[in-house]
Amino acid sequence: MTIIEVLKYGYFGRIESDSQDVRIIVWMCIACAAIGYLLGSINWGVILSRKYGGDVRNYGSGNAGATNMMRTYGKKAGAKTFLLDFLKATVASFLCRILLGIVGAYIGGFFCIVGHAYPIFFKFKGGKGVVTTVALCFWTDWRVFLIMFVIYFIILFGYKMVSLASCMVAALYPLVLYALAGPSIGALISFFAGAFVIYLHRTNIRRIIDHTESKLDFHKKEKKKAEDQSSDGEE
Repeated sequence: MTIIEVLKYGYFGRIESDSQDVRIIVWMCIACAAIGYLLGSINWGVILSRKYGGDVRNYGSGNAGATNMMRTYGKKAGAKTFLLDFLKATVASFLCRILLGIVGAYIGGFFCIVGHAYPIFFKFKGGKGVVTTVALCFWTDWRVFLIMFVIYFIILFGYKMVSLASCMVAALYPLVLYALAGPSIGALISFFAGAFVIYLHRTNIRRIIDHTESKLDFHKKEKKKAEDQSSDGEE
C-alpha cells in the first residue's frame, strides 16, 4: 500500500463484502471518534489560563477559546491558544486519516470539535469549536479552506464581529464543500460540524439580533495612543 493510498483510504478503509471487514470498519470509526474526542478535550484555553492564575471560563464571554483568551489575557495568550487548538485538531485528523483515510479524518476532526466544546477533562465546558473546525477544513480540503478564509475576513472586517463571521462560515462550509466535491460522507459530516458550531454560538446570535454583540475595535491602539498624547499635553 502506497502513502497516497493510505492517505486516501487508510489502513482499514477498503470495505469488502466480508462481514468481518465491515466490523473492522465500524470499530475503526469508533476509534476515530474516540481519538478525536479525547484530543479535543485537551482544552488549551483552560490549561493556559491557569498558568495566568485563573480560569478563562470565569471571565469575558465564559468561553474557553482563542478569542476570549485574547480579550482576557492578551494577544500572545490568544495566539498560543489558537495554535495549540489548531494543532490538536491537526493531530486528530492525521491519526484518523491513517486509520480510515479521508473519512477517518472527517470523523476524527468532527469529534475533536465536540471534545473542544464539551471536554471530559474540564467538566464539559469548553470553547465554541471555531479553530478546530478551521483545522478540519484545512486538512481535508484546502480549496474549501481558502474560500472560507476569504469569506471569514470579509465579514469580520465588514461587521467587526467574530461570532457573525464564524457563524456565516460555519453555515457556508458544507455548501461550499458540496459544490466542489459533490455528495460525500465528508459533506455530510461538514453539515453536522457547521450546525454544531452555529448551535454553540446561539447566545451570540441572540445578541447579534438584539444589536448587543461586542465588536472588535481595529483602531484600539491608535485611540489609546491619541488619548495618551492628549493626557500628556494636558499635564
